[in-house]
Amino acid sequence: MALNIHRLLIITTLLFVIYLSWHYMLFGMTMNMDPVATWQGSDIFLLFVMWAIMMAGMMLPSAAPVILLIDKINQKRLINRQSYTPTLFFICGYLLAWSSYSILVTLLQWWFHHLALLTPMMDSANHFFSAAILIIAGIYQFTPWKQQCLRFCRSPLAVISKGWQPGITGGLKLGFTHGSYCVGCCWFLMAILFVTGVMNLQWILILTLLVLIEKIAPKGIQFSKLIGAVLIVYGLSYLI
Repeated sequence: MALNIHRLLIITTLLFVIYLSWHYMLFGMTMNMDPVATWQGSDIFLLFVMWAIMMAGMMLPSAAPVILLIDKINQKRLINRQSYTPTLFFICGYLLAWSSYSILVTLLQWWFHHLALLTPMMDSANHFFSAAILIIAGIYQFTPWKQQCLRFCRSPLAVISKGWQPGITGGLKLGFTHGSYCVGCCWFLMAILFVTGVMNLQWILILTLLVLIEKIAPKGIQFSKLIGAVLIVYGLSYLI
């Protein structure tokens, strides 16, 4: 009974974080639309917060199977009186990896605004810029690094067995390691928002579903290459 309650707590916590993230994206996501030259440090910080919450809402659904696997391993180790890696700290480590990506993408967005490649509405202002992001994102889907990261995300036991460490620090490290592979898998897909609009909820949902299919569907690896081909064609359409 105690194990079932603990697992229910993990699932409830995960769903609650996902709910809060999507609630923010649906009802609370706003940004300063003034020229970037007038932005204050607080505007850049709020932009980072927006990206971090977006990444949590978009990536946690596809990470749920791994999180539940970690929790299952932990419960077996507890029954056998062995050291374990706290599941909640694994989640924190995973989110830390995506928060690090959010810092990078925030700085990139600020730079793109300065180069006038993005409009005040945070979508692409240049067809060549749009084409470059889409084509590069499409090509990346076929690269060995993308495919290796995707395999680790789809079959995380190798990462778990190699990186398993007990305690809070071990949980954070393991979560950050797995999250880093997920960043490597999906970072260019997230950059597509620079083309479609950073706050475009329709595309946020589309990308969330694409990542979810990539990671958990039976033919996810083949699907990732199909995504790549579609992105390349889509990017070339901007040059016609």
